[in-house]
Amino acid sequence: MSFLENAYSLVKDSATDGTPTLQELKTALEKGSDDDKIITMRRILVMMLNGDPLNGLLMHIIRFVMPSRSKALKSLLYYYYEICPKLDGQGKLKQEFILVCNGIRNDLLSSNEYVRGKTLRFLCKLREPELLEPLLSSARGSLEHRHAFVRKSGYFAISSIYQHSPSLIPDAADLIAAALEGESDPTCKRNGFAALASINHDKALAYLSTVFDAIPNADELLQLEFIRFICKDSVQHPEHKPRYLRLIFDLLEASASTVVYEAASSLTALSNNAVAVKAAATKFIELAIKETDNNVKLIVLDRVDQLRKNNQGVLDDLTMDILRVLTSPDIDVRKKALSIALEMISSKNVEEVVLLLKKELSKTVDQEYEKKSEYRQVLIHSIHQIAIKFSEVAASVVELLMDFIVADFNNTSAVDIINFVKEVVEKFPKLRPAVIARLVQTLDEVRAGKVYRGILWIIGEYSLEQKDIRDAWKRIRSSLGEIPILDSEQRLLDSVEGEEKEGEGKDQVNGHSRAAPTGSRRVLADGTYATETALTSQTTAAAKLEAVKASSKPPLRQLILDGDHYLSTVLASTLTKLVMRHAEISSDAARTNALRAEAMLIMISIIRVGQSKFVKAPIDEDSVDRIMSCVRSLAEFNEHKELEAVYLDDTRKAFRVMVQAEEKKRADKEAYEKSKSAIQVDDMISFRQLSKTTSTAMDSVEADLERAAGGDTGASEDLSGKLSRVVQLTGFSDPVYVEAYVKPNQFDIVLDILLVNQTTETLQNLSVEFATLGDLKVVERPTAQNVAPHDFFNCQATIKVGSTDTGVIFGNVVYEGAHSTDTNVVILNDLGVDIMDYIQPATCTETQFRTMWTEFEWENKVNINSKAKSLREFLDQLMACTNMNCLTPEASLKGDCQFLSANLYARSVFGEDALANLSIEKEGEKGPVTGFLRIRSRSQGLALSLGALKGLNKITTAA
Repeated sequence: MSFLENAYSLVKDSATDGTPTLQELKTALEKGSDDDKIITMRRILVMMLNGDPLNGLLMHIIRFVMPSRSKALKSLLYYYYEICPKLDGQGKLKQEFILVCNGIRNDLLSSNEYVRGKTLRFLCKLREPELLEPLLSSARGSLEHRHAFVRKSGYFAISSIYQHSPSLIPDAADLIAAALEGESDPTCKRNGFAALASINHDKALAYLSTVFDAIPNADELLQLEFIRFICKDSVQHPEHKPRYLRLIFDLLEASASTVVYEAASSLTALSNNAVAVKAAATKFIELAIKETDNNVKLIVLDRVDQLRKNNQGVLDDLTMDILRVLTSPDIDVRKKALSIALEMISSKNVEEVVLLLKKELSKTVDQEYEKKSEYRQVLIHSIHQIAIKFSEVAASVVELLMDFIVADFNNTSAVDIINFVKEVVEKFPKLRPAVIARLVQTLDEVRAGKVYRGILWIIGEYSLEQKDIRDAWKRIRSSLGEIPILDSEQRLLDSVEGEEKEGEGKDQVNGHSRAAPTGSRRVLADGTYATETALTSQTTAAAKLEAVKASSKPPLRQLILDGDHYLSTVLASTLTKLVMRHAEISSDAARTNALRAEAMLIMISIIRVGQSKFVKAPIDEDSVDRIMSCVRSLAEFNEHKELEAVYLDDTRKAFRVMVQAEEKKRADKEAYEKSKSAIQVDDMISFRQLSKTTSTAMDSVEADLERAAGGDTGASEDLSGKLSRVVQLTGFSDPVYVEAYVKPNQFDIVLDILLVNQTTETLQNLSVEFATLGDLKVVERPTAQNVAPHDFFNCQATIKVGSTDTGVIFGNVVYEGAHSTDTNVVILNDLGVDIMDYIQPATCTETQFRTMWTEFEWENKVNINSKAKSLREFLDQLMACTNMNCLTPEASLKGDCQFLSANLYARSVFGEDALANLSIEKEGEKGPVTGFLRIRSRSQGLALSLGALKGLNKITTAA
């Protein structure tokens, strides 16, 4: 793997008190004890990894560190040999390394197994043939050493030498194969076989054939290495595949979880047969149930999901097995298992799945779970999807979920249930009478305003019979209490005051007067005097009013008095619909007029009490206008029949369009998932036997590792895309011209920097120094270089990104002049971090959006004044420049209107949520688009960064 060729060992960066000079380091190495030398070597390694080559230290380290017998110091010494420059300016090996080579040979012959094994590991890092040649005999002898620690390092050392200098040890494969024949240690066998497979595939295959029957009983590490080799060999020798499949099936029953996972993964790579796919998926599910690590559970569930996508319908019989993962305590694992199971449900197993989910739902009431409310919402959402997809279970599901409307009156899951019930009564007309009757019965028990609003809307829309209207009206009146509301509340307050005065009169009769003869003096219960003031009277009156508010009231009345005026408008609309529908289906005009009068009385009573002192918050003008429009509609609907169409038909049509839009979205998503794994009839058929084969095939493990390490994925960026990311950091007239290609990765930014010497002199020790502002950190600095006249060189710097806050990278170029004391500095242009590389469109439910909108405290309000041609065009531009996804359904955005309101949502790669609400209007056909964009997030930085985007500023200001 070429991308690992120059990978160095990692050294922990420990904090140091200042940066010592070169002379101080030499003195510490010369005069310090072994413990002092260990500290000094650590400082040296950190300084070198940060870009300082420390060229003058090599001889001191050879003299004062190499002879030491300290194992810790010896380990640091080989880290130093690994990263120190080994060649001089002419590209030849430095003379000092003759001494280093002698020291390495002595360590290879050491009687201490640790020193010997550590030295063999270092040989894997060496690439210079001049250094390797004198060490060959010692390295070859390590394969016969009595200690396993030396042998297992020796196999890899021999393999590394052969891979980079085959002429030095041409018989490496025979040497390793001969050593493997007499090897007894399992770890050494594993390392030896891995080394043999990397340098000679045929000899490794021959060794595999000799031990093939013993593989099911071999050590875990050896089994894993055999599996990796089998995957690679099956590509080069397809004729061996049947034999390998039998072995893989045997390894599925291994005791080690890692072996089972690798065997199941290899099985799917070797065969697409339904039996093999099902066997692999079964083992993955068993691992998800058995393993305790939640990360392992999520990984194996991802593999099951991938198998499901690539093999439609094959794994449907395993749906109940996947749901066994719900016993896991982690909410993310449960969500993943439920999402996979929902995609695999069919008419054969839907009843079993619903029954299991019902049991899980009941457990959330009876048992204590971590994040119990969230888990309940996930279950309700899953049951909702099942009921919509399979009508045969809708009736039983609705009956079950409606029991939770009362049980969860303080939980958002009750709101989800109401939204689900809305969709059910629209899609399944046969269920409407039973659902309406059940909802009417709950009106006296529900205490949540959102839930009550949903129930009232359903009752108003789908109460189509006289009996339904009559029952709903009785329940609403019972839940509303005595009307007019204001008069009854005032009588209650008067009765409280009357009881207070009556109590005072009784105290006077009994000789225990609490009031002084004069109105300003009062005698307290303990016999002392007190002065009664206006403040005391006001406090007493306020306490009486609070007592009236706190008294027990029916639920609907209590919600209205608590200031839920939106519920009041929904109640007014529901009563209007019930009256109009009764007039439409009944010939009893007297009954209709009685209902109309009572509805108008209730509405006016709500307005009056909303403007009184008995409510916690006064009623707003919008609610008053809405309720009064309902009053006028009740008074005039006999003369204006179009009012009935507005109330009785248009709202249901609008909801039906929303339901159909959601159905279409689900169908499109399902079709898209199927199309990704579908094979078209005109697709090219690839015959592996007829295709060009390469001598070495990269197995899936190596390919995954290369992609994870940022290697070539085969989809390189085009030239225009690269050019757009090139940033000029200095001017053309500066002595050093600098430009950088900015390549953002998932959690960091790589700057590929080009420096050009535009002078006629050699620039000594030219280096680029970067600093950051914001949640950024420089983790890799370019090394200093000498640049010839009009020459150039490339270097890289890595910037770690911690969050999506606004960040700035700035710095300068430093180089020495003709004299060593002269230092020249070229200031670089600032480089802003584009947060759009870390913002991705995402989706969430309306309930989740509203919950986050309420919780998030940081808001950024952006004024909009744009010359966009239409409101929809502006919305599209906004989504493009902010990478946000529009949550508002397409059906709600259709049509030509002067106003547009939409919700948008995105997530960063760091898990941060970004919410936005767009409210805009257009004044005439040629008028500007004006309005506001409100951005909310949990952190201040993300909200400010999104609002300050250049693309956003460009489209929100009139050009």
